[in-house]
Amino acid sequence: MQYIPNVLFIIALVVGIGYFTKNIRKVIRNIRLGKDIDRTDNKKERLGNMARIALGQSKMVRRPIAGILHIVVYIGFIIINLEVLEIIIDGILGTHRIFSFLGGFYDFLIGSFEILALLVLIGVILFWARRNVIKLKRFWNPEMKGWPKSDGNLILYFEMVLMTLFLLMNATDLQLQNLGAEHYIKAGSFPVSQYISPLFDGMSESTLFILERGAWWLHILGILVFLNYLYFSKHLHILLAFPNTYYGDLKPKGELDNLEAVTKEVMLMMDPNADPFATPAEDQTEGEPEKFGASDVTDLNWVQLLNSYTCTECGRCTSECPANQTGKKLSPRKIMMDTRDRLKEVGDNIDKNGTFVDDNKQLLNDYITPEELWACTSCNACVEACPVSISPLSIILDMRRYLVMEQSAAPSDLNNMMTNIENNGAPWPFNQMDRLNWSKE
Repeated sequence: MQYIPNVLFIIALVVGIGYFTKNIRKVIRNIRLGKDIDRTDNKKERLGNMARIALGQSKMVRRPIAGILHIVVYIGFIIINLEVLEIIIDGILGTHRIFSFLGGFYDFLIGSFEILALLVLIGVILFWARRNVIKLKRFWNPEMKGWPKSDGNLILYFEMVLMTLFLLMNATDLQLQNLGAEHYIKAGSFPVSQYISPLFDGMSESTLFILERGAWWLHILGILVFLNYLYFSKHLHILLAFPNTYYGDLKPKGELDNLEAVTKEVMLMMDPNADPFATPAEDQTEGEPEKFGASDVTDLNWVQLLNSYTCTECGRCTSECPANQTGKKLSPRKIMMDTRDRLKEVGDNIDKNGTFVDDNKQLLNDYITPEELWACTSCNACVEACPVSISPLSIILDMRRYLVMEQSAAPSDLNNMMTNIENNGAPWPFNQMDRLNWSKE
């Protein structure tokens, strides 16, 4: 009977980590649906970006209030969960505070965890107030209705509960230590929970034991639930921010990449020995030439799909977007959310059928409209604002390329400009012979 809690704990641990692993493999599979792109260059610079942006939160603090709060919650939550290692070992072996042999250092660790837990709790409450009391505009945009709004609050409630359970666990543990209860050795420093502990004065040892064990179990089970909730939440960025910043584009902002499919076509046209009716073999898919641009998620590259999963839905990109500020339909945040939603839909289709079965839907039109795409000024404000190196602009440009090159669906002004360039060698509607007439006046 004494081993039943240990067995139950191991089962919960295996189920929780197993389900998380299964879902993370789905994420990796979905990201790999994107086209290949080489991001193995400049490893030193990429590691520096990851350390500075993902770990060091350098872009978060550009907005000091939110940035500092985020750093407190992020660092606090990560460090506090180092105690999960001790909880796991205790749960498997049936021990209690197994690292207490560290003596004074252990007291320092537990004391630090408690202070950080209090700071995290305060930070999370302030984040909740910013969303629901102050109602910052960027959290109330149209794309944030429904699940995105609920998700933003749910994760805050999760963190509140986990930090509260951690402090309650320590407060009842302290009471049991003071009572000399069996199994509860005197260990740890409790600078915060010592002020909560008096709430349990006068309770029997058995009641305190039930409360302490209940908080302990709820805390570890809550962490496992939180871990698996990440897959369904925008908070997957907790894990993906690191690879996303590592694989970020190192080119200067504003430098556009050449479309490889177009480059191949041009090279073919310039080759005097090439068959003008041939299609490069590597570009063929069941006899069809490669698509120009992107109309669905599988036309995007894997870094763009990683971007979509990494989106934090913070809205900094949209709040900086000049098109959005002037009332246009474009929201860079929505571009990333739509891309992620469509990618998940494609992944679910594959899970259901074993392979993708045409669902008569695509990212273009069903999720993102041409109106949104053409509202973009290509200014890179969204890319600069993103705290985790996401580029909504790259997706917008690839989809606009599809509209122009595959559907000839550019706006009339743009079509006129391209016609003028073709006919006159310039975007203006004057032939080259008349171009200098203004100088004669």
